[in-house]
Amino acid sequence: MTFATDGLAYGVPEHGQRVLDVLERAGFEAWVVGGWVRDALRGAPSHDVDVTTSAHWEQTARTLRAAGIEVHETGIAHGTVTAVVSGEPVEVTTFRTEGVYSDHRHPDDVRFVTDVREDLRRRDFTVNAMAYHPERGLLDLFGGADDLNRRVIRAVGVPSERFEEDALRVLRAVRFAARMGFVVERATHEALIAAAPDLAHIASERIGQELDGIVRSGHAAWALEAEPEVMCAAIPELAAMRGFDQQSPWHIYDVYEHTVHVCRACEEFTVGMATDELRWAALLHDVAKPVTFEADENGRGHFFGHPKVGAQMCSTIMRRLALPKTYVQRASTLIRLHDHMVYPTPRSIRRSLLKLERACPGDARSLIFQLIDLKRSDAVSKVPSAAHYAVELDALSAAVRRELSAQPPLRVSELAVSGADLIEEANLTPGPELGQVLDELLRCVVNGELPNRRDDLIEKARSLA
Repeated sequence: MTFATDGLAYGVPEHGQRVLDVLERAGFEAWVVGGWVRDALRGAPSHDVDVTTSAHWEQTARTLRAAGIEVHETGIAHGTVTAVVSGEPVEVTTFRTEGVYSDHRHPDDVRFVTDVREDLRRRDFTVNAMAYHPERGLLDLFGGADDLNRRVIRAVGVPSERFEEDALRVLRAVRFAARMGFVVERATHEALIAAAPDLAHIASERIGQELDGIVRSGHAAWALEAEPEVMCAAIPELAAMRGFDQQSPWHIYDVYEHTVHVCRACEEFTVGMATDELRWAALLHDVAKPVTFEADENGRGHFFGHPKVGAQMCSTIMRRLALPKTYVQRASTLIRLHDHMVYPTPRSIRRSLLKLERACPGDARSLIFQLIDLKRSDAVSKVPSAAHYAVELDALSAAVRRELSAQPPLRVSELAVSGADLIEEANLTPGPELGQVLDELLRCVVNGELPNRRDDLIEKARSLA
């Protein structure tokens, strides 16, 4: 058996080394595999260590427990147990091969084997199909290290067979490429396109996990541009955007191309530090344009109400993908308000902050800057003459900072009076009327009609009562 030189930037973490040592002292063969090996070759530290071994899972569990290591039987049907060393989990799996995947996701049967090379042949991509041992070095049967150097994602063996086995690998390929800034190798790319429709057989929450990884990588623009068939299979609503002529003097791209540019601009304006909800909002901000399109008598296109409809579609899509509720709420709010005009005046800024606060309690102060970034990205992705609005937004951003430094109230609890004060001083009684008065006081303060001072607020409450 020949091995490549290791070239790893650092050694196996202590918790992984402990598992290797215990298994090999007991006479079993063991290797570190998967993501840790890939990332170590890239010089990217990782604490997540997976081990593959010739020991059957029962032998693995017995051996590790005898050495005082905590073991959980987490996936024994597939030969997997999880060891916990110094609080760190290590997944340990028996060498195995897999049968056919009739459901495009799970193998119909698993067969345990004694040769690590057979185990590596079943894996998805070459960069994930390497094994490492501190003494034996790197076992790289499929050129994974070279692919890392070439910055490509390539399927192990025949690409179509890998995707027929597990359709989710279609998205995993795109996620790995996006996260590492790689491209998909040509034959693998062609197989991705052919297999993309099989994503229909995959549970939505699993698709959501992979898509979220793509979006959070900051390379959604690349994914949309390089792998449109995959992205549209994962989010079918995107397909209607491809080639959709906006018939607008404000746009030089179709809806899909415009979205690519907005996603890229968001990363540029935030220096790659865009929030996850901003990234999702950029991806879906114009998703409703195809369903709200109207052409006037001159053939000019209009999309009346597309931010509101888009926010609803965004919520539907992200909930279908089982993404967190607060995450969905923030992204859909940004989409709903992405065409809302905010002027660099205290009243306009406060009113916009109030809208954001009511939609996403506690998040208004951060969301308003994300909204500005989305607006700025949208502006530079239209006709060149629209880019001047991005410059105008710099003044708005400065005005928002000035306004926030004054700590304007954005919720009833931040007013200078409480419900108890109004009951005592304005002769109001507990109930809906009291809540209505407090809401009206907040509106008056936000609109600049009333200062946030106790005496002024009580006097206004008396007049309202």
